[in-house]
Amino acid sequence: MSARDDILTLQARMGESIVGQARMIERLLLGLLADGHLLVEGLPGLAKTRAIKSLARHLDARLSRIQFTPDLLPADITGSDIYVTDAGRGDFRFQAGPIFANLILADEVNRSPAKVQAALLEAMEERQVTVGGQTHKLEPLFLVMATQNPIEQEGTYPLPEAQMDRFLMHVNVGYPEASAEAEIIRLARTEEAPPQAAPAAGGGTADKLSPASVFAARAAIHGIAVSEPVERYIVALVQATRDPGRFDDDLKRWIQVGVSPRGSIGLDKVARAIAWLRGRGHVTPDDVQAVVHDVFRHRLILSYEAHAASVSADAVIDRLLQRVAVA
Repeated sequence: MSARDDILTLQARMGESIVGQARMIERLLLGLLADGHLLVEGLPGLAKTRAIKSLARHLDARLSRIQFTPDLLPADITGSDIYVTDAGRGDFRFQAGPIFANLILADEVNRSPAKVQAALLEAMEERQVTVGGQTHKLEPLFLVMATQNPIEQEGTYPLPEAQMDRFLMHVNVGYPEASAEAEIIRLARTEEAPPQAAPAAGGGTADKLSPASVFAARAAIHGIAVSEPVERYIVALVQATRDPGRFDDDLKRWIQVGVSPRGSIGLDKVARAIAWLRGRGHVTPDDVQAVVHDVFRHRLILSYEAHAASVSADAVIDRLLQRVAVA
């Protein structure tokens, strides 16, 4: 099978155990393919944790779950040097923390103080950690999915905008449709049943996707063509966030700080990934529009006037798409 067939099979397998959240599955795979990290926001019980556990179950990769709490220390994530004695001699040895895995679930990342958040975000950006003057490289296949709860604000430490820019996408997860809710109930009822037979011997990793398929997919995505008109469209969307007055008076009032260059790079990467996932060898404006909300949502800093009028970042991006012409 081709790399795309492998990824589509992975997507289908994840969909068997996660009902009503096809968009979240697609965004998680886009983050994997574009070699970026995701900030996922949604109410409890919407299968955020289940999604990355399902990805780890069907991908030959190691998952670490880190529960962020106010008393967490940076060393609890990165690891630390410990003193070990052997045959009467002592020495410091590095004991790796949970960040040394392929898939990281940073659960409720806004519940930890700034030093812990900074340790995670540095590892995300540099793909390495430094402890005791020694640098330790992280895994080549490395994805962080950080979650935060939008309704609990007490005892939380909101991520600064400059640090949120390190995430490739900010994905909002909503409630499933009513028809999917019934299917979720049936799936949970099925999972409650005790296993009828022991699993077949030797079937542990046969159905797991190799990381090599992910790297092959990334190489194919790198070759997806982006025409000059589409490139100009991406640049125009980014520039419109920085000089909104040229396009609309409301946008000028609503946007305080526009999207950084990481946003334009991210939009290009994710647009190429979704074009590849949809079976095309080139990016179209529709691909850009399909992912621009997830790439811009956490990078826009809205004004006080926008917050006072209950104007969301998604509403601002909708207005941008209306005002910026396709090249």
